[in-house]
Amino acid sequence: MTTPDLSAIPASEERLLRERLQRSGYLADPDLATTVWLASALQRPLLLEGDAGVGKTALATALARSQNAVLVRLQCFEGLDLAQAAYEWNYGRQLMAIRMSEARPDAPGPVSESDIFSREFLLERPLLRAISQTGPCVLLIDEIDRADEAVEAFLLEVLAEYQITVPEIGTLRATHIPQVLLTSNGTRELSDALRRRCLYHYLDYPSLSREIAIVKTALPEADTRLVEDAVQFVQRLRREDLAKIPGIAETLDWVRALFQLRHSSLPEDMSAVLGTLGCLLKTREDRFLMGADRLRQLVEGRRTVGVAENSNEQAKAAA
Repeated sequence: MTTPDLSAIPASEERLLRERLQRSGYLADPDLATTVWLASALQRPLLLEGDAGVGKTALATALARSQNAVLVRLQCFEGLDLAQAAYEWNYGRQLMAIRMSEARPDAPGPVSESDIFSREFLLERPLLRAISQTGPCVLLIDEIDRADEAVEAFLLEVLAEYQITVPEIGTLRATHIPQVLLTSNGTRELSDALRRRCLYHYLDYPSLSREIAIVKTALPEADTRLVEDAVQFVQRLRREDLAKIPGIAETLDWVRALFQLRHSSLPEDMSAVLGTLGCLLKTREDRFLMGADRLRQLVEGRRTVGVAENSNEQAKAAA
């Protein structure tokens, strides 16, 4: 295996990667494109950390599409175990093989352990499926922070050596190294051992100009003024004290909703905006905070009045 010359990343490589991702519907900034390129060149996993909705999972999807690669996704959750993440023995098929062998009159003897604990009786779960691919593959380990620490410990072998050890068979090694992306929303701290095996990039909410470009790319038929007004509103909304900050996906949903309602800009009537807020605000508390007056302040870019301040002002007016 040859090691690429990394003394200086050719600008053309970074641009080429950004262009491929853009054609696949993902706008990556230069820093992100450079980190993704390095992860591929060094054959190292890439850990993407950031709030939910900033585009971590979308990057893996676009990367696979841009390379015409197979996308294998392991969705992590509390209680995830080895059988769900890596492999599992097909006990039903093993039992059937034993019974069929016993029923054969010409059977030389009982079925041996090596006969039923072989590769053909192994069910591939995402990790084993990824290292078993013979062509380009992107392995997405999504929301690793939701899995238990025991899963992290098992992943160390996979991420460091691109292999899985099955006690009954031995070590299964990748014939084609997959490009691995891990995502984390930061709900718990990851181990140092896991971080050491990965390159790292923190993915933040996009800037105003970049988010406008993202929405225009995804919804080219929407009016430019509608896109710009809506994105400016969402950017101001993210600075509010919300339980669930809207991500890029929520921005896209909201602009699609406004476009479907045939708006060419943000409506002057705040009741029309209120009717579409289900695209942006996903908790009862956040929805309760956004009344017509507060929405108008956000639309106009004025400082919003906090809930406590607003209550005090109302109490003074009543007195």
